[in-house]
Amino acid sequence: MKYYIIAGEASGDLHGSNLIKALKKEDTSAEIRCWGGDLMQQAGGELAKHYKDMAFMGFLEVLMNIPSIFKNISYCKKDIQDFNPDVVIFIDFSGFNLRIAKWAKQNGFKTNYYISPQIWASREGRISKIKRDIDNMYVILPFEKEFYEKKHGYPVQFVGHPLIDAIENTPLQDNETFRKENDLDPVKPIIALLPGSRKQEVQKMLEVMLSVKKDFPDYQFVIAGAPSLPDEFYAPFLKGDKVEYVSNKTYTLLKHSHAALVTSGTATLETALFEVPQVVCYKGNWISYQIAKRIITLDYISLVNLIMKREVVKELIQNDLTTSNLKNELSKIAEGTERERILSDYALLKEKLGGKGASEMAARLIVKNV
Repeated sequence: MKYYIIAGEASGDLHGSNLIKALKKEDTSAEIRCWGGDLMQQAGGELAKHYKDMAFMGFLEVLMNIPSIFKNISYCKKDIQDFNPDVVIFIDFSGFNLRIAKWAKQNGFKTNYYISPQIWASREGRISKIKRDIDNMYVILPFEKEFYEKKHGYPVQFVGHPLIDAIENTPLQDNETFRKENDLDPVKPIIALLPGSRKQEVQKMLEVMLSVKKDFPDYQFVIAGAPSLPDEFYAPFLKGDKVEYVSNKTYTLLKHSHAALVTSGTATLETALFEVPQVVCYKGNWISYQIAKRIITLDYISLVNLIMKREVVKELIQNDLTTSNLKNELSKIAEGTERERILSDYALLKEKLGGKGASEMAARLIVKNV
């Protein structure tokens, strides 16, 4: 069969790549065309568009790039028509994907959604579009099944979280080799800095993250470079006070880190699954933030806290993200009882996420439901 997959971010590329591998096992004759990234291409998908061309962050940035967005939408529709797949599979990236889903459904294409749009966070009214345009939904967070089925009467399948498989299937260097190859101190504990994957957020986050470095001389601070950004983008942040940087090795970095400062998003859950105590950080464009806080109704912004339905890790958002607050919270998780409490909660988090095999289960259901 023929599968057309649309992912628009680095995390979608990761999960899309594992889904492609699983689909090829489930359907040995599978032909796959996709919007995604290097990982999906390496897994065997024919790349129609790279997510780097679509990574616009925040309401203001989206408004500024509307012509490009509409051009991408038009191209995507034509490309789907030309490829004529048996099913179109959407991975997160709801602003774009729900528009394509409406068109795809109207034009007789089977529509499956893997990794649900986060309508439980904002714009819950989009449930009507999902009911109308999505034939099958596969969710990865335990509370999503209850949200869709009990609150909205829309049946979904909980397949577990694909990060569990992604982490287990990623080859990681041992501590000594990793430190040596990246010119890291062989002994100092590592504080990992995960500032995001888009230029706008990295620029905002790294400055404040690095502002606490001088207060922790017994640790080395290491920036996790995102695959969506070139190495030279990080150069200005590496000048002066010595800061280390590794490119596209986030999982290995987390594996060998003592603590982390993490921009909200999928990275908060990845950090938890590697059992690294963290402080969650977020500071956006002022206008975008003012709009967001008026439409997002959640008590927390990190997946860790949302899944556990309580504060497991500290969140420093917008005006609360200051050098003083960050120093205080990082001190708490570097040593002592707060650190041990977080690690204990991480164990409970893993139980809630279910076991391995999310990608395989999703692939089986997609093939079965076509």
